[in-house]
Amino acid sequence: MFRPTLTLTASNAKTVLEEGLRAIRSGQPSIDLAEVTTVDSAAVATLLAWQRAARREGKTLTFTNLPHGLRSLAELYGVLDLLHHSTAAQAHADLHHH
Repeated sequence: MFRPTLTLTASNAKTVLEEGLRAIRSGQPSIDLAEVTTVDSAAVATLLAWQRAARREGKTLTFTNLPHGLRSLAELYGVLDLLHHSTAAQAHADLHHH
């Protein structure tokens, strides 16, 4: 299961983007961002690109455990509502409701 770690910035966004795209193509329905600690605007662009790719394949991609910095950037750019996100607790609760 693909799970980005530590850094998602302009310096590694292309590599992380490709890893995420492979995970989406293989059917991964969510990406857990709990281990990401350093972000910049490239992180927001990467998440949006992953969602576009999932939509093109007729899938919904969910992000769990958005780091505070990434959430703040997405709010600043006005795209937080475009990111399907939940906390791990919300995702766990949703599983029990289905």
